[in-house]
Order: sequence, then C-alpha cells, then structure tokens
Amino acid sequence: MSDDLPAEIPVFPLNGVLLLPGGVLPLNIFEPRYLNMVSDALGRGRVLGMVQPAEPDPDRESPEGQVPVYDTGCLGRITAFSETPDGRFLITLTGINRFTIRDELDMAGGYRRFRVSYDGFAGDRHDTADGIDRDALLAAVRKYFDFSSISTDWKAIEKSDNATLITSLSMMCPFDAREKQALLECADGTARGELLTQLMEMAVLGGTTVGPLGRH
Repeated sequence: MSDDLPAEIPVFPLNGVLLLPGGVLPLNIFEPRYLNMVSDALGRGRVLGMVQPAEPDPDRESPEGQVPVYDTGCLGRITAFSETPDGRFLITLTGINRFTIRDELDMAGGYRRFRVSYDGFAGDRHDTADGIDRDALLAAVRKYFDFSSISTDWKAIEKSDNATLITSLSMMCPFDAREKQALLECADGTARGELLTQLMEMAVLGGTTVGPLGRH
C-alpha cells in the first residue's frame, strides 16, 4: 500500500488545522520557508505533510529552536495552485494517507523534513465509515450547529456519504488542537464519527471534552 507514498516528506506544522484522508484544505502560504517548501514540493510529486505542534515531551528531543510536533500527521497532495501579485501561494491540499513520524531530517530551504511510515493506516484510502450511527451523528450536528450559530446547507449534509460527512465535519468544526489530534488518530472513520458525535454533544452540554490523545 505504501509503495507509492514517499518515505521522506516536507512537513508543515500548523496548530489547530486538521487534514484527513479525502479531505480538502485550502492554505494561504506567505512565510518564506513555506514558500520554499511549496516550490520544492511542486517539483517532487506535489506532496507535503500536515502536522500539529505538540506540548513539549521530555522523552523526545526536537532540533534546537524547533517546536515539538505530534507523531501522527497526514500526507496531502497539492491539487490546486495559484500565485498572488504580492508573492503568496494559494494552494489546495487534498489528504491522501496518515503517517507516523520516525525521524527528523536536516532542514531544506528553512522548512522541516521527516522520515515517516504509513504502517497501520492501510485502510485510509478506502474507509467508508459504514459502521457509524448516522442518525445520532446528524442529530448531534444539528444541535451543535444551532449551539455554535453555524449555518450550513442541510440538504448537502444529508446527501453526503458517511466518510465525506465525517471528514468534512472533523476538519471544519472549531474544536481545539487536542480534540482535532484525537480525531486524526482514531482507528478508522467509524471511530472518528463516534468521537465526533461525542465532541459535539459534550460541547452543547457545556462539558469538558477529553479525547483519546495519541503520542506527542
């Protein structure tokens, strides 16, 4: 499964931003190091990884001056690209497959690079999330959107297949970084849908959300 996926990738650490397999993420790139990263990625398969910064972990070292990141991220492919008159890049990143960071490599062009493994994520590109309780999820979505004053196209939501619905909601809902990481690290789409339902229900009830956080 991972034969067509690169073992060494450039990585964009971005707090509170979630990319999932099959998801679509628009990004406005303006920092010089990330302009370099995108330029290089365009000539090397158009792929880059998205990860979130993590809390410092005394058992794991990061290069001097670099923030620690979570071990689990998602590989994306640049599927749309444009350059603005002021030199920014506007890109669309489409999620392909999750990965686990193995080692950090030397930086190139000011951006970070990692050696990664896709072991354990063989089902990412074929996950239908068929096991989810769709009625419970949709009920939670309605309450959460009302509670958060989020407007949406309900007909489009009701027509979406399970995997697309869960991926889109997980990426767009304003959960905190730890909750987004928990959604990323779920075993599969069904588990992600269940956690998503719980997070929305707990937000409406005013409770404290605690997700199954992975390794930092």
